[in-house]
Amino acid sequence: MVPVNAGGADPVLARRAQIARLVTVGQRVGYGLFGLASVLFFFGLIRGYTDTLTTAVIVALLVGSVVLAPAIVFGYAVKAAEREDQEDGRAPPP
Repeated sequence: MVPVNAGGADPVLARRAQIARLVTVGQRVGYGLFGLASVLFFFGLIRGYTDTLTTAVIVALLVGSVVLAPAIVFGYAVKAAEREDQEDGRAPPP
């Protein structure tokens, strides 16, 4: 049985759901920035690179990496915690 607080919701499950939402946003932003970097790269390849374009590609890659790396790690952590809860019978299957 899953313990509940006075509010009726398990704070651990609520926090995990909040982290899962942040993971989704982080992955969308990170992959979006990688896509933007790819588009800018190929645009520069075709039209010629400027300092601004080169900087934009590098910034998109760096920021995308900084956002995406923790999102991927936390995403795996949330999935592992949910899988462990299901195996132990503490949470209903999705």
